[in-house]
Amino acid sequence: MSQLSDFLVIDQLRVHQIEVKPGQIKADYTVRKDSRPEQHFEHIFSYKKPFFDPRKPEDINLACMALCQVALNYGLFCREIVLDGLFDTADQEFLKAMLENTSREIITNKLLIDNEFIKESHKNLQVEKKQHYTQAKLIFENTAYSEYKIPRVQQQPARDQYAILSSGGKDSLLSYGIARELGTAHPVYINESGRHWFTAVNAYRYYKETEPNTVKPWTNSDRVFNWMLKQFPFIRENYAHIRADIYPIRLWTVAVFLFGVLPVVRKRNIGNVLIGNEYDTTVKGSTTGISHYNGLFDQSKYFDNTLSRYYRKKGWNIYQYSILRSLSELLIMKILIRRYPQLQQHQVSCHAAHEQDGKMKPCGNCEKCRRIIGMMVALGANPENCGYSQEQIRNGLAQLASKSVKQIGSDAAHLYYMLLEQGAIASNPFTKKGARAHPEILKLRFDKERSTLQDLPVHIRKPLLHILKPYAHELVQREGHQWKAAAFTEQQLEQTKYTPYEIQS
Repeated sequence: MSQLSDFLVIDQLRVHQIEVKPGQIKADYTVRKDSRPEQHFEHIFSYKKPFFDPRKPEDINLACMALCQVALNYGLFCREIVLDGLFDTADQEFLKAMLENTSREIITNKLLIDNEFIKESHKNLQVEKKQHYTQAKLIFENTAYSEYKIPRVQQQPARDQYAILSSGGKDSLLSYGIARELGTAHPVYINESGRHWFTAVNAYRYYKETEPNTVKPWTNSDRVFNWMLKQFPFIRENYAHIRADIYPIRLWTVAVFLFGVLPVVRKRNIGNVLIGNEYDTTVKGSTTGISHYNGLFDQSKYFDNTLSRYYRKKGWNIYQYSILRSLSELLIMKILIRRYPQLQQHQVSCHAAHEQDGKMKPCGNCEKCRRIIGMMVALGANPENCGYSQEQIRNGLAQLASKSVKQIGSDAAHLYYMLLEQGAIASNPFTKKGARAHPEILKLRFDKERSTLQDLPVHIRKPLLHILKPYAHELVQREGHQWKAAAFTEQQLEQTKYTPYEIQS
């Protein structure tokens, strides 16, 4: 059995020597362990256009915030985390809260599970329920920018401008298609140095030719994450060769990309930041009495609401949200196929994509691929439209007859129900047991927990529902355990109060 203190293996992690140039920002990540020599790695964001003014304290401040996000994954493993840069009170409060929340998520979703990346000596963790779990002392310093003061602002960014954290997945493609109808869309593709970028290549190339607002910053965050793994003696040495659907330790990842998007948002005076997450990514759980978000916090509405509050405290007054929050994965697929087929053909929803004939192609063998194949077939669409071969489609449907998919129970059950109804998969004890009609899956779902009207700023409610309703046909709200037809009143649609929920511990 292991104790939480057994994971305390780094004396100090320091993020410092922050450098700001018009098209690039970088910081030194320094690890200190006992009397051993310091280890260093440079974390970088690069932009092809100037998005920073090195003379402006607000730009220096944003650079510091972007460059320190990776460090929030390591509050359980360091005695000290030193952030040496220009931070105000709102920044410090945000960073402290997210460090603690990430520590809680990593304990419950990385250390208390059977994580194949962790050595046997550190498994079977015993941890007591307590108020705070972060083991690191978070220290703020400012050795390079002490003469700068961040100005107080109250800005009114353009409400008809939408930045989309973009990829080649169905969620970001649909978010872009809708945003383009609602106003002016700004797709921002964060280009990591690793294979993660493969899923975005097809869509990015299309946007580059058709959408002049497209931006592609580059970052080496995945290399920083891999370098940090080498600092942990409890991680198996062969971690790079283990095939798994999870990262070994980290769970604060989307924010790294998000803060790479914010320089574009701030420079262009954009009022909306869209992150494509559907209904089933807002989940709460409890493990050995420790509450958490099932490792999905940075995909949940709580993440969006936390960032929207932070933007208000900074005086930026940006809204961050998902326009897909009331949609199931299947409904997202349906709208993308039927309303935006020219976008859907560039979809790559596979993290093992490979290049073939000058395009990125899905592997066709993973869980995500068989799920996409199943949904497209269930909706009467041809998976060949986004790169699957006929053989991959046959194999994907065959796999669905014996292997489950990663969806919440009702979504998976309805998918199997539709596929069986069409005779697209074999009828056997596995498929018949898993299949059940849940018609609400193809409706717009609102409830108090995962999707509320108040999660959307008022200016987008009417036009968004106007676009979505023809494909969902009905809007439903949960009452107890039942879904019942509902409609929003004009008063609800125009209610100006926007109060994102507080993060719940």
